[in-house]
This record gives sequence, structure tokens and C-alpha cells, in this order.
Amino acid sequence: MSALIRSVARNVALRRSAASASGRSFSSIEVDHYTSGKRNEGQGGASQPGKYAIQTFNKISPIGLARFPEDIYSVQPAEGAESPAHALLLRSHKLQETEIDVSVRAIARCGAGTNNVPVARMTEIGIPVFNTPGANANAVKELILCGLFLGSRRVVDGINHMKKLGQQGLAKERVEKDKAMFGGRELKGKTLAVVGLGHIGAGAARDATALGMNVQGYDPGLNVESALKLPRDMKLADSIASSVTNADYISLNMPYIKGTPEEGGTHGIIGRDVLAHFKQDAVLLNFARGELVDSSAMKEFLDSGNGRYISDFPDDECWDHPNAILLPHLGASTEEAEDQAAAMAADTIREYIERGNIRNSVNFPTTQLSERGEDIIRISVINKNIPGCLAKITSCIGEMDVNIVQQINQSRGEIAYNVIDLDVKTDHEGKVNLTKLQREITMLDGVLSSRILSGIRGAGYARNIDGDYHV
Repeated sequence: MSALIRSVARNVALRRSAASASGRSFSSIEVDHYTSGKRNEGQGGASQPGKYAIQTFNKISPIGLARFPEDIYSVQPAEGAESPAHALLLRSHKLQETEIDVSVRAIARCGAGTNNVPVARMTEIGIPVFNTPGANANAVKELILCGLFLGSRRVVDGINHMKKLGQQGLAKERVEKDKAMFGGRELKGKTLAVVGLGHIGAGAARDATALGMNVQGYDPGLNVESALKLPRDMKLADSIASSVTNADYISLNMPYIKGTPEEGGTHGIIGRDVLAHFKQDAVLLNFARGELVDSSAMKEFLDSGNGRYISDFPDDECWDHPNAILLPHLGASTEEAEDQAAAMAADTIREYIERGNIRNSVNFPTTQLSERGEDIIRISVINKNIPGCLAKITSCIGEMDVNIVQQINQSRGEIAYNVIDLDVKTDHEGKVNLTKLQREITMLDGVLSSRILSGIRGAGYARNIDGDYHV
């Protein structure tokens, strides 16, 4: 007997105790599958009854992991895990599709970027990917402020010179004479151009204004919410080129998108055409992504004048240039940022796993459906965004003599997401065969997966994989 069949069989005995463990009683629900996952077959591994299984890659902040209540969640590292996961948390680990169990409902990265997650593929198979926008914004913003000072005063050069003099025993003798080698300028009254006005860019703009700087910026995706966070007297430009013109400092805070600017991407977007608008002594601060800057063009700019490049990323062309300072990707490397990112990721996963709501997803639509009481059964359905799919789903529900109390349908690109609350009418045996209903919904053309959020934690998940029903 396979582990999956054994799991189905024992679910009959576990149903009442596990439902009780969940804090809710559903005597009218019958769901004959407990958990899912390719690792189940032949290994006998199954998540603990009544708990959601969370697997982690990398070292995740304990403060964030503490957001998962121990009586509801089982959290363990992915390496060596004996049971399938319901959700994954990671930081910098480059996630492979082979590491994603059939049972995985969601993936969250403790950080803003998700280039280490196969997002496009996850969208195809119906798995939402979450990130934590703004969690590390203050940490990165503070390092940008540090970059402003490093770019205006030759602090690093001065420190290295003093070490050299100290080794020679000449520091006290030469300090006053040699300090003229490291002259700089003040930030007050200078102009900062902020390219990208999200959480980090807006914060940098506000603090630069407090330092007495003049601020101008550009963001093609600027919305009202972000605009309200900007300094009142900040000037907005209509292009990157116009925003950097006459700027003494340029802070780059835009996302990295594969492809050249001509292709709609941002790879090498700071190239020769944009650098041509820089002042000869302008300072570029890159705490966004190294790939945004054309290294060869940047080196040419540094060679041609007294400009400077302060970056938080490695650079094959500029790493040893006297006018470049490269940091080892320290932007979000603070205890506070790691704690906040992990906590936000955990909260996002909980909201989705327990209630079906979606926020901070990079591939699924934002979705929120209010609770309607303990007697209501909530299901969620993920499907391809194709005409007629929602009508087929609601038709299946109606044919089972089940009433829809409330529902929400949202779409984003090629994916659609539904959350539906049901008022279940029982038959003469006091049972509603939700198993049958879920199977029929899941196997509809265009449907990718479905979940019954009520009852045993971790149960009630089904997927349509190339026409095969997986539970």
C-alpha cells in the first residue's frame, strides 16, 4: 500500500481530532485526502496532522519564524526534511523547480527581488510568489546616505592613507600636511537626482532634503501613494536623461528587468547615452542592481573626468578604479531589515494559507475577502485567465446544491484567482461530499488547483497537472 493511500485511509480516523485541533468543527465536511506531495510516494513521509508544513532555505530570522504559531505550523529547513512542504521561505537561495513539492501552495522571499525564484514557471503551474517590499527600505536608504558622504569626501582614501602612515610611524608627523590630498565638498546646496521613487527612493529624497540638498527625480510608474511620500518641493522629470542633467549626485533605485532598454528591460540602462548627460564630477550611487549600469561606459565616464561611482555590487570593469568604491552588497544586511523581511514574509504566507488572501505577490493579483463566520466553508481556485472559466466553476458549485455566500475573482496577466465562501446544505446523512465537488472543479479545463481552507490544516489541496488529478 502506497504512502498516499495510507494517508487517505488514516484521514478518516484523524478527521475529527485534527479538525478539533484547528479550532473549528466541521461535522458536515468530508474530504478524503489529507496531504499532497511527490515525496509521499514510497517514503511514508507526511506532514504532522493538523499542522501546515513550512520549509526554509537559507538562515531565516528567528523573529520572523516566530510569527508561525507552533500549534498551527511545523517549520523546518528544506535540507533533510522528511515531509512535503505547504509553503517555502527563502532569502538568496536560487530555487530550482525540482525543490518544489507538488504540495507547495506558496513561496515567499524575504526581500524585494525575486530573481532567484522561477516566477514565470510558478505562474504557469499556479503557485503565488510573494516578496517583502519596503522591509529593507530603511537599511538601504541609510547606506545611500552613507554613499553620499563617501562620494563627496575621500574618506576611504584618507583612512587607507592613515593606515599606511601608521605602519611607517609617520602619522602624527604627516597628518596636517597630507590632509590636503583628500579635499572634498559639502552636500548642502547640491542637487540629488533620484531615479526610481519607490520606498527606498522616496526615503532617500526626504532625507536628502533634510540635509539641505535640492532634489529632483524620475519614475515612470509613480503612483499617488508614492507621490505623497515625496518632498513637497521636489522636481519631477519626464525621463532619466532630464532627471540627471545638472545633478551632482544620482541615486539609482529602479528594479532590474531582463532585457535591454530597447526591449523593455533595464539591463545597462545607465549607458553612454545617459552618462552623456552627467556632469563631469557627478557621483552615481547604485544600491539597486549592478546590472543596471553598463560597466564599460561607466569606466569611460570615470576616466574622462572627476566623477565617482559608489556601488553595492561587484563590477568587472571598475573594481580597481581610483574613483570607484564597491561594497559587498551590504544594502539590506542589518538585523532589523532581516527581521522585518522575515516577519513580513511569514505574515503574508499565513494570510494566504489560512484565509486565502493575497498581498505582496509578484505574480498573482491582490485579493482580499472578509471572513463570514465559522459556519461558512471557504475554497479557493486558481485558473488560467481564459473566458468562461469562472462560469464553469460557479456552475459546478450550483449543481452540488451549495450556495455561494460571497466570492471574489481577480486576474493578473495570464492567471486568475478566486476565493469563494460556501453555505453548505447537508443531505440526509449529514454529509456534503466536498471531495467530489473539488475534483470536478479542479478538473475543469483551465483550472490549475483548488483548496478547501476549512477543516484539517494542510488538507484539501488538489492540482490539475496535465489532465491528471493530484491530491
